[in-house]
Amino acid sequence: MSRTWYCFSIWTSILAVCTDLAGQSPPVFRAGFAAVDITPPPGTPKQGGNAEQAASSVLDPLYARAAAFELGAERIAIVVVDTALIQAVDVAAIRRKTTLDHGLPTDRLLVAATHNHAGPAVDDPAFFRDHAYVESMVVKAAGAVGLALAALEPAEIGVGSAFEWNVAYNRRVRMRDGTTRTHGSLQDPNALGFEGPIDPEVGVMAARGRDGKVLGAIVNFACHAGHHWDDGVISAGFPGAMVRQLKDRGVPFALFLQGAAGNMHHQDPRGAPEKSAEEIGKLLAGAAARALESAKWFRPKRIAAASRTLSLAYRQVSSEEARGAVKGAQRFEEKGYYDRKIPGLIARSKAGPALGEVQVLRIDEVAIASQPSESFAELGLRIKEETWPVRTFVAGYANGMLGYIPTREAFRRGGYESTFGPPSFMAPETGDQLAEAAVALVKELSR
Repeated sequence: MSRTWYCFSIWTSILAVCTDLAGQSPPVFRAGFAAVDITPPPGTPKQGGNAEQAASSVLDPLYARAAAFELGAERIAIVVVDTALIQAVDVAAIRRKTTLDHGLPTDRLLVAATHNHAGPAVDDPAFFRDHAYVESMVVKAAGAVGLALAALEPAEIGVGSAFEWNVAYNRRVRMRDGTTRTHGSLQDPNALGFEGPIDPEVGVMAARGRDGKVLGAIVNFACHAGHHWDDGVISAGFPGAMVRQLKDRGVPFALFLQGAAGNMHHQDPRGAPEKSAEEIGKLLAGAAARALESAKWFRPKRIAAASRTLSLAYRQVSSEEARGAVKGAQRFEEKGYYDRKIPGLIARSKAGPALGEVQVLRIDEVAIASQPSESFAELGLRIKEETWPVRTFVAGYANGMLGYIPTREAFRRGGYESTFGPPSFMAPETGDQLAEAAVALVKELSR
């Protein structure tokens, strides 16, 4: 059968739009969203601080929320769980289950956590993690992806952003003695100011159906979700509050994609009253709504995914550093917590390098770049800058967890996030290596 192709150019663009007169239509972009309840039962160990505590009540439910996108034979998906983090072993289990049950290739799924501090123990910083709960979470997260795939329908994408300056603050305060204090006070006469910037961008990627109604959205912002970290309350924190607020605004499903929030917090070092989770959720939902009002809508022509697993060095420390006895060291701990954990960290550092996965999902000129870490905001901003003109969302706490990843300068100044221990054990160059890998993958998918 003969075919005649007509191609035309728009202005000086090199993009050609071709129509197949034989009747072969281009593939249709489709999107789907879903959510599955993953609220733990009472008595489940909690994870939010370096102390033993267990769930005694539920303020609001936790979810695994998923988004799926399809164009022709290519599919990609994201699932976000309302937990503090997600371990690489659990990412692998969710991917295997999703592939087995729903046919999505393992390298096409990004798994992230909201960094909620009022959720179950999925790691073992104080309690040992609840393995029964984790197994249930794995099944439910894979199920959420399956539901999102089943919900796929023709759609277009809208991308926009807005600034919100009244939620996140750089929690590291620079001091006159050359050190930095995490959660320091700017009312301290020895304080000099904030150590670094924040990332105030609320990035939104939404999908709407042929009827013009929004199907769902991904909202990207960088800030610790720290409410109810020190009590027995189970809650999804401000990410859950934001999702509820957006539902009231006509967005039936929303995923909160945590950014590079290692040094970001909703507690203002200047001493202003701390906002509640509901207040922050309202502010972020409002910013997301503003972003959608000015969003540019389009029908994607290409989706793709790529990943790279890096071999990364653990930090090699002196005996003084291991004891927390160096200038600038800062520990937040239950008594004996560091003493229990540090011998294991040192043994692990001698066994070989750590592995860290960096993954990028692309939809036309929009990218989602994962970081398996609590990276500092400066590193997230670097990824955004160096991948422009691609609009990149940085997904921290994704596809594994390598702990806090400060900048090189932060290691010289101390503070909690750069003090050797269970939360911080990677070498100072790790942040640059992870950021550079993300930038390289975004550019690779641009070719």
